[in-house]
Amino acid sequence: MDGYSLPGNLSFELALVLLAATIVAVPLFRRLGLVAVLAYLATGVLLGPDGIGAVSDPERILGASELGVVMLLFVIGLEVSPSRLGLLRRPVFGAGGAQVALSALLLGTALFLYGVHWKGALVAGMGLALSSTAVGLQMLAERRELGSDHGQLAFAILLFQDLAAIPLLAIIPLLGGVKDESLTWAMVGHALGALALVWFGGRLLMRRGLKVVASIRTPEVFTATALLAVLGSAWIMQQAGLSPGLGAFIAGVLLADSEYRHELESQIEPFKGLLLGLFFIAVGMGIDLDRIAAEPLLIAGGVGLLLVVKFGVLLGIGKVARLQPGHSLLLGGTLWLGGEFAFVVFHEALRVRLLTTAEYDRLAAIVGVSMALMPLMLMALDRYLRQRREAHPQEAPQYDNPAPSLEKPKVLIAGVGRFGQIVARVLAAKKIPYVALDRSPERVDDVRRSGGRIFYGDPTRSDLLRAAGAEHVKLFVVCTDEPETTMQSVRLIRRQYPQARILARARDRHQAWRLMDLGTEPYRELLGTSLEVAERVLRELGVPAAAAAEHIRCFREHDEALLQEQYLVYDDEAALKRSTRQARAELVRLFEADAEDPAVAGAAEGTEGTTQARPPGDAT
Repeated sequence: MDGYSLPGNLSFELALVLLAATIVAVPLFRRLGLVAVLAYLATGVLLGPDGIGAVSDPERILGASELGVVMLLFVIGLEVSPSRLGLLRRPVFGAGGAQVALSALLLGTALFLYGVHWKGALVAGMGLALSSTAVGLQMLAERRELGSDHGQLAFAILLFQDLAAIPLLAIIPLLGGVKDESLTWAMVGHALGALALVWFGGRLLMRRGLKVVASIRTPEVFTATALLAVLGSAWIMQQAGLSPGLGAFIAGVLLADSEYRHELESQIEPFKGLLLGLFFIAVGMGIDLDRIAAEPLLIAGGVGLLLVVKFGVLLGIGKVARLQPGHSLLLGGTLWLGGEFAFVVFHEALRVRLLTTAEYDRLAAIVGVSMALMPLMLMALDRYLRQRREAHPQEAPQYDNPAPSLEKPKVLIAGVGRFGQIVARVLAAKKIPYVALDRSPERVDDVRRSGGRIFYGDPTRSDLLRAAGAEHVKLFVVCTDEPETTMQSVRLIRRQYPQARILARARDRHQAWRLMDLGTEPYRELLGTSLEVAERVLRELGVPAAAAAEHIRCFREHDEALLQEQYLVYDDEAALKRSTRQARAELVRLFEADAEDPAVAGAAEGTEGTTQARPPGDAT
């Protein structure tokens, strides 16, 4: 860093650019209504070699920040179960293959006509055909469109592009005449072996390992295990010459149906966010402003050609896939840009002399500018679709509707012990979508074996609630065993989701009052069962069934009213004692009045002699 650097101190550079992007650029761009990706790119341009020169070697940062892309693909994999992945094979190989082939053919032909050698034009066309996985998926996630029709098709196309990585890199040295680096059967075997190791090894080991670690209940060990699963899978793929992001994605898919899915997502999310932001900053640093300034019309023409060709191909694919017009436009707006993998392709082509230095610089500038313009393109499309929606309301494209397989939970149950399990079973019987969280891996195992939708995790953590989809929840049911955990969960939910309706399990009257202070409706855990037992006791002692039921109903109404009355004075010990004495006397008078009520007495006489005591096992 000229004038600013501490030579060799990469951690200072990382801290500098992250703080600058997070503290200054992102809030500023958000206030202007722009997306975070654009803020990171702009920060990278400013801090890079062609800006103020705060970082002179962005390649070092780019190498470290690629972990953000790996973690992004792991989190995306957590949203895709193996069954859903099987359903994606047609759009992956059909739409993905068509997009890469058509875009590469058209762009490569244009480069050949411009004067690039046919081998270089072929490689550069294939590189330009690839879109940015990091930018595309991040934009879809920010806009909540990953579950939409165009979001799922965009994801399938990006997945194909990642799968196409190894043959694309293998063909470059072949075209360049580098004999000793050609694709061999050994390389193919290594790639297939790595895929098999991650898939089958992950199925056997990952879930078992996470279960053991979860039973220890040490958060930092679970975090380390999550990072090991992600980085280990990525490393295995990288050693075989495949995309490390593909390995992380497969690891996520394998854990998508596991009880640890939301806990893993919450653990990885902070690392993913920081490193992905750093990746976009590094991409911004790599944009060659000098080349753009020297050849502005040529670079603008290249970006325009990239937009027209890829956008047109994607519109055609959207039409063939029978997307709504609005979906097709957004598919094109999301994937028309160049991708980060294009830099790798161009660099390899330059190394084997398929491209000249000037051609490499121009192509890199075109890709970098397209990545910077993509968020603005989506904003323009949003504005156009909004105007069309206002002019033709009946044609409004519903591109933000989630797919049926991604149905959002309506209820979140925190704690599935003996109390919460009953709530979960009733919701399951009524086919009401819910999600449950519990900190006990043994309890999670038991509930999942019976078909319940439950995940391992601590309901007192905001990141875990967010990962479980709390923003979609209409009702929170807090049923944890520990009173203090219940209070912490309710406070967090009330703070994060102030409009939420919360029902909470209360151990006693005092906890019920504390929950009422937080605007929560309390349910005393033993009240219903205790009243059932009390009714049974009355019947065993000879009280007719109807009279016993009426006494219990009267007691319950009286006790609920007393709970509300004493709530106003529960912090005044003397007033609370006076209220309790008065309540006891009033309850005695109520029971005496019930005994003298002709209607109750008549009902009792009508049932006397026919109300045999049920056997003890039939008490409920």
